[in-house]
Amino acid sequence: MYDKNFCLSSYIAFRYIYKDDVDFFPNTKHENYKLPNNNELTIVSTAKEIDDYLKNKIDAIYDSGKTVGVLLSGGMDSAIIASYMRPGSHAYTFTNEDSDIYNSDIERAKCYCKKIGLKHHLINIDFDDYKKYTPIVMNYAGSPVHSIEPQIYKAAMQAKKDGVDIMLIGDAADYIFGGMDKLLSKDWKFDEFAKRYILLEPELVLKNPRNIREIFEPYRLGNDMIDFEKFISNGPMAIESYGSYKNAFDAAGLEFCDPYEKLKMPSKLDLKRIRNGESKYLIRELYEIRYPEFTVPDKIPMPRPVDKIFANWEGPIRSEFRKDIPIDQLSGNQKWQLWCAEQFLNAHDKE
Repeated sequence: MYDKNFCLSSYIAFRYIYKDDVDFFPNTKHENYKLPNNNELTIVSTAKEIDDYLKNKIDAIYDSGKTVGVLLSGGMDSAIIASYMRPGSHAYTFTNEDSDIYNSDIERAKCYCKKIGLKHHLINIDFDDYKKYTPIVMNYAGSPVHSIEPQIYKAAMQAKKDGVDIMLIGDAADYIFGGMDKLLSKDWKFDEFAKRYILLEPELVLKNPRNIREIFEPYRLGNDMIDFEKFISNGPMAIESYGSYKNAFDAAGLEFCDPYEKLKMPSKLDLKRIRNGESKYLIRELYEIRYPEFTVPDKIPMPRPVDKIFANWEGPIRSEFRKDIPIDQLSGNQKWQLWCAEQFLNAHDKE
């Protein structure tokens, strides 16, 4: 079935359409990411066990004869992945010529590449790239997309030119090992978590919003609390994030692998450690093993220049959107949601 208003509401709130069987239009079709089954997962309880698993996983990729690349930021997760790579492999780090949000990322990535012997490529991202590549990844997805997808697509296409057969990423570590420290910072009440998690309220920006809070219901606990750990690691948050990478790489026709994805902790996270400043405590320990000469970096989300690019954007003009959107009060990521949704509608539903 198709329901434009539901799909708009779901995308605006969550960056993806959470119902598999509902699409924008009869001629568009999206497909959500399928998380691994429990019988596909390997349980790890120490940094050493993660170390052994990652080494074996990445060695097997090299032994298959593939040329390997990595999306390398300045953070822990991708740096650890890079530490198992062989000299002469390729690393890709995002940049923007007019923004300083990338500087620390680039400098740390350069240090990793020098230590390991990787060929380092900087991928510049600007508004022209968004306008060029967003239609491609949206068309492949059958829906509007996350703001990381156009830049991943650009990096993937460059990697193919460089002869890379498979790209490594480190996205899943945040969801499996407790990297979402702000969402893990307290035991949330159900309504409180829903309000905190929604990126942009559909009611604020759409003329015909739909109620999308049912996405949280499977995680409701009897005392009006929510199983936020499951929502993050084995629910909508992981599905949306993993799916963004898959769509961008699939659109580019490049194989990718997240070596963390099929790992699992043997029990619940130690929330006390996380709330005391040790997010991803096992990954921190592993980073210290792999890079004893470096200090453990702070969590660094994949940077994208949306704040700068959309600083003066006046907002959407299509009839689906309200005329009184407080556009100046929205973040760059929230403005991206509106801009991307409008681009998708313009491509499939001319006004």
